[in-house]
Amino acid sequence: MADDCRYPADRLIGIMTRLRGADGCPWDRKQTSSSLKPYVIEEAYEVVEAVDGGDPGKLCEELGDLLLQIAFHCQIASEQAAFNFNDVVDSICEKLIRRHPHVFADVKADDSGTVLRNWERIKQKEKESDSGEPASILDEIPSYLPALMQAAKIQDKASRVGFDWRYAEEAAAKVWEETGEFQEALASGQRDRVQDEMGDVLFAVVNVARLLNMDAEETLRRANGRFANRFRYIERWADGRGVRLEDMTLEEMDAVWNEAKEAGL
Repeated sequence: MADDCRYPADRLIGIMTRLRGADGCPWDRKQTSSSLKPYVIEEAYEVVEAVDGGDPGKLCEELGDLLLQIAFHCQIASEQAAFNFNDVVDSICEKLIRRHPHVFADVKADDSGTVLRNWERIKQKEKESDSGEPASILDEIPSYLPALMQAAKIQDKASRVGFDWRYAEEAAAKVWEETGEFQEALASGQRDRVQDEMGDVLFAVVNVARLLNMDAEETLRRANGRFANRFRYIERWADGRGVRLEDMTLEEMDAVWNEAKEAGL
């Protein structure tokens, strides 16, 4: 394999070809698109973490790791004569041009809301022409997304055609309504009903977060971090006094929890 390729992408493709070749890496050779799924998800999350970290060098590295996963899938597909890396690049280029007629054609779109509505209409037309069946704007939302993220995407898609609250306060009122229905379900003792109503509460809360321009997944992640920090404070408090957590009452632990909260944890 030559290292003097004209473009860096060519070098990456050459390396993947070598790794998957007869004299390549045993681990790489045995991978399939299915076996690589967890790595794609993991690398995408590491990109997000790098963005939050604010370190351009780390972000560059993590984007490279994510690009590796794309190149890996392309190499496997190329071996099966399905598609290759350049086909993927050509496909997204054509899609970007097709879905931005306000830039590459004569369609007018003066604000981002109009852009998004046009985007959804174009996607629907593409789906309908491919299948011959009426398409839903919800069809392209992956079923395997984390539930909070999936809920936000469903709500966002619906909002693009006007099915949405105008203000977060209106959506918050729905949370109180759903909470009341959850309390009624809890009192009934019917497990399926309780689960359905709990799901409605969570869905409604995600809607409020979306309308406040907050990412529900990240908001919950922050709450997870606060809980973990305060719980570790309780652990340290108990350890410093030679007390086992199991021997503390809930009231005692709650008092120490409040100490942690007051300390800004």
